[in-house]
Amino acid sequence: MDLLHPQLAAFAAVLEEGSFEAAARRLCVTSSAVSQRIKALEDRLGQVLVVRQPPCRPTPAGALLLRRVRPMQMLEAEALADFLPEAEQGTAARSIAIAVNSDSLATWFLEALSLLNRQHGYLFDVRVDDQDHTLKLLRDGSVLGAVTGEAAAVQGCEVLALGAMRYHAIAAPEFAARHFRDGVSAASLAQAPMIVFDRKDELQWRFVRRITRARLSPPIHYLPTPTGFVDAAALGLGWCLAPESLVRPALEEGRVSLIAADRWLDVHLYWQHAAVRSDTLQNIGTVLRRVAATALHGVSGKTPDSEHRDRGWQGAGASGP
Repeated sequence: MDLLHPQLAAFAAVLEEGSFEAAARRLCVTSSAVSQRIKALEDRLGQVLVVRQPPCRPTPAGALLLRRVRPMQMLEAEALADFLPEAEQGTAARSIAIAVNSDSLATWFLEALSLLNRQHGYLFDVRVDDQDHTLKLLRDGSVLGAVTGEAAAVQGCEVLALGAMRYHAIAAPEFAARHFRDGVSAASLAQAPMIVFDRKDELQWRFVRRITRARLSPPIHYLPTPTGFVDAAALGLGWCLAPESLVRPALEEGRVSLIAADRWLDVHLYWQHAAVRSDTLQNIGTVLRRVAATALHGVSGKTPDSEHRDRGWQGAGASGP
């Protein structure tokens, strides 16, 4: 049983599944029926809503509509669970689309997903992007909520502060001795190979700018693996910033050193989601906040990406000034 108009259900299914054929399988109808429903919806609204190229994606008008339809789908599922308890199991089978940055996914976020699955039976459709870019997926309707580094609410959304993910600059001890023997400076950072996740990753550049205030062009490795960052640094490939929870074991084992023991970078994270009265979104926010409270540093009045001094990390394999 569906409460949403079949045209809206077909529209959402095409964009979620990426094709008319896959949407038809999910809806148990023919591809022709899905196509007809989408065309009728476009005629009603006077707008092309779907770019019909694999994978199907929304036009600007389609993205605007999808942002409205996503919360409606979730509220529909909750309503069916209230009035038709026997449908609750089937309701839980619909995945909840959320966006998260790769470092959160590699450290604390999976625990939250596991708790939500055990407690409520939720399934998830997780989209991964840099914390500075996950909001794009929320704006275009691809997801219902996003872990982001942006504190300003997207229109029609609510924001929950989660805490700060702390990053330390690390390198193999031999690498640090070779490239940072005289400390971390513009001269040393300009010639030392740097490991960057991808071309969206600004963390290393922010660290360099805070240390040097200079425009540098160091040698760069692009390595899109959050857990592999620490291993790459330990193997002497270059220096990088990595989350504290991933860095700590490698420091204790002596596989890496801190190249600037008295400096780190804090990236404040927020959970933004559609502003609707939904038990599902309430449950997700509650669990995310609970898990983040044990994994991230507490929310404070400091600005995102603030740089601090940390005497507690000195001596734990530290090298540098």
